[in-house]
Amino acid sequence: MSSWEAFAVSTGVVALGEIGDKTQLLALLLAARFRRPGPIILGILVATLANHAGASALGAWVQSVVSAERLRWALALSFLAVAAWTLVADKMDDDAAPAPSSLGVFGVTLVAFFLAEMGDKTQIATVMLAARYASPVVVTAGTTLGMLLADVPAVLLGERALRLVPFAWMRRIAALVFALLGVLVLAGVGP
Repeated sequence: MSSWEAFAVSTGVVALGEIGDKTQLLALLLAARFRRPGPIILGILVATLANHAGASALGAWVQSVVSAERLRWALALSFLAVAAWTLVADKMDDDAAPAPSSLGVFGVTLVAFFLAEMGDKTQIATVMLAARYASPVVVTAGTTLGMLLADVPAVLLGERALRLVPFAWMRRIAALVFALLGVLVLAGVGP
């Protein structure tokens, strides 16, 4: 198994999983509210790097302390659970909209994104991918790129980009990818 595989799978899984996710909706909300794409994108990048680095470190730790057989079952069941979770559309409450702050656009984005990503399916996927591939740096790079691939168009193109993306189909494809990963892990394919 190569680093390229870990990077590509991490990027693809998170990019697909992020379509229609609450953090993508948050990106759209921030873009509409502040109309300053540069600091918003930078805030998303920094928040995602911090969040996913922690998630990858946790995944690598789990991989080091859990037996291979138990890890295989836990990962397979986790991937299948995330597949089902992916089919459920996220909604953003109006109460969750970030208010103007003395933190500035970058600070508001950083804090809002970091907190919104806590316990989110893409963070859980990052933990699982790092445990699966035992390469936290590569997984963090891949999942961060996946987040940016899904969220930057929402920031730059706003609602126009979101109207072009068939959310229901993207969620189904993402769920299929997560389910396939679960089945492959159960079958013993890969490390």
